[in-house]
Amino acid sequence: MIHLNWENNVTVKQIKCVHADAKKFVVNHVLTPEKIYDVKNETDEFYFIVDNTNRVGGFRKEYFTEKII
Repeated sequence: MIHLNWENNVTVKQIKCVHADAKKFVVNHVLTPEKIYDVKNETDEFYFIVDNTNRVGGFRKEYFTEKII
């Protein structure tokens, strides 16, 4: 149950939200377009980020673009 400690993990990278227009789910309450989010974990399809509720949530990668440093 490693997901219980993700909030305290080191940030892997930062990503920028490009939109919050989901077809199936309501994500506009927890994501803000143009905001930078800290990635705590990543899979092939999802980013696990600290969202606007200050909790870790999993979101599809289509909502984000990687921040170029």
